[in-house]
This record gives sequence, C-alpha cells and structure tokens, in this order.
Amino acid sequence: MKSVSELTDYYYKSLYPTLEKLEIERKNLRYRIAIIGMFYTLIFFLLFMALAGHVQMSIEFLGFFVVVYLGIGGFLYKYLTKDYTNEFKDKIIQPLVYAIDEKLTYAQDSHMPQHLFERSELFTSSPDRISGNDLVQGEIDGIKIEFSDLHVETKHRNSKGKDEWQTLFRGLFLVCEFNKNFHGKTIVLPDTAQSTFGNLIGGWLQSKNFTRGELVKMDDTEFEKEFVVYSDDQIEARYILSHSLMQRVLGFKQKSKHPLYLSFIGESIHMAIDYNKDLFEPAIFHSLLDYKVAMEYVKTLHLAVSIVEELKLNQKLWSKR
Repeated sequence: MKSVSELTDYYYKSLYPTLEKLEIERKNLRYRIAIIGMFYTLIFFLLFMALAGHVQMSIEFLGFFVVVYLGIGGFLYKYLTKDYTNEFKDKIIQPLVYAIDEKLTYAQDSHMPQHLFERSELFTSSPDRISGNDLVQGEIDGIKIEFSDLHVETKHRNSKGKDEWQTLFRGLFLVCEFNKNFHGKTIVLPDTAQSTFGNLIGGWLQSKNFTRGELVKMDDTEFEKEFVVYSDDQIEARYILSHSLMQRVLGFKQKSKHPLYLSFIGESIHMAIDYNKDLFEPAIFHSLLDYKVAMEYVKTLHLAVSIVEELKLNQKLWSKR
C-alpha cells in the first residue's frame, strides 16, 4: 500500500493535467452557480413580497417559506454540480483508490448496506433512512475491507405532529475482517460523559447506560479519557483491547481528528468516523490545485485503508476459535 507522500506525488504528477482541466470547469461552474443563485434569490424575494400583501404574515409562514427556498435551492445546486461531481470522482477519486492498492474497487453511487450499520451496534437508535456513496471494497494484506460515506437518519414527530428527520451519523463507515471469532460484543465509544462532567459524575453516568453491556474499566488512563468501553464479556474485552491495541486506536483517532466509534462483533471490526459531511465531494469554491484541498482527499482515503496496518489486523495476534 502506498504511503501518503507517494499518493501526494501521484496526485500532482499523474493527475495534474486532469486537475488543470477540472479547475477550468470548476471556475465556470462557480460562475454559473453565482449567477443562477442571484436570479433564484431575486425571484423568491419578489414572490415573498407579492405574497406578503395577500397573506397574513406569521412565524410559521416565514419558516415554511425559508424551508421551501432552501429545499429547492439545494436541489438546484445538486443539479448544477452533478456532472462536474461525477467527472471529478471518475477522474480523480477512482484513480486515487486504485493507486493505494490495485486490488481495491470503487463505486461512486453505492454505499455500505444498512444491515452492516445495524450489526455494528455502535448506535442504539434504529435508522429510518440511510444514504451514501463512494463505496470502496477489496483486500489489504489478505484482510477484507469495505467503507463508504454514510448519512444515517432517524424520523421523529415534533410537538406539532409533523415528522422531522434527525441525523444519527454522517461520515465514514468501515467494516473489515478481524483475525478472530469474537464470542461476545465489545463496543468502544467516544467518552462524552466523562469529558463533560468529570471522572466522578461521568463515570457514574457511564455505568448507568442500560442500553449497552457492562461498563469495562481499562487500565490505560489516556485511553479512558478518550473512550468508554462496554461489553457482555469483560474478560474478552480486555483480551481484545490490549495495551498496544489501545495505543494504536488512540493514534488512529488523533490522525482522524474526529469522533471515533468501534465495535468487535462476530469476525469483524466496525468503525464509524463522524465527519458530519460528505467526504469525497469535489470542492466548488476552492481550487483543486490548492495543496490543503488535495491533501484532504489523499489523507482521508489513506486513513480509511490504513486501518489494516495501523491496528495491525494483518498480524495473527489471536487465533480464530
């Protein structure tokens, strides 16, 4: 598997001619979006002023009008950027995936299935709607790996009886084979309670999480500050989360710089990294030739695939039983 520096060289040396062409398209697209956006906003403003003279103004009406404006605007934006997005993914993201490892496959319109997300048990709420894209599948050092962008939502009814959609998770969801059959279920979550309320109250709140298994106290204080562990098998949880593995998980979390969720179930490790955005969409208002923009695509792809090496899943740390 290529390193980040090798991928960066590939991005600029092999893909640069394509990037230059895409950069011209991006500037033209940005101009079209600006012009159409101004006309679209003007039309809605005139429509609002016309309705204001005939309809009694209220907070509800204003809110409805804003929602319609944003909804149609979002649809229009996606329509305008669709062709450019497809071209960017075909000519930039797909070659980058293959450059990491030629055994990997990429499908920009596919995503991880709902049953794998539910199997992970990383979130207690059941998803009512799931979407995503940029599915990568394959093997790294003999370990099966697959990941994609996911946007998972739940539906709630508000006090006025209207359905509302709430984001449960949005980011990178990954599943890969672990070198062991797990008898129990071990869940590793961001430690929000202890970091918010302190060790005493936070620890008490963690122990009262009845939607999970038993709280597992780890002997690594640095790990305990970042994560909380639940399992239905205390011995196996400590067996899985050795000191070296906890250190590697901490290192992986520091590289991602985003909330990290892990579960060890069956023969698989499930990972969710909450970026709260679609990761591999092309930049419209920033140059593709900008180093920081380029590195975001390169580092995110490399980070996802590097889990095999980072957590040493390719080493026979445990025997399957």
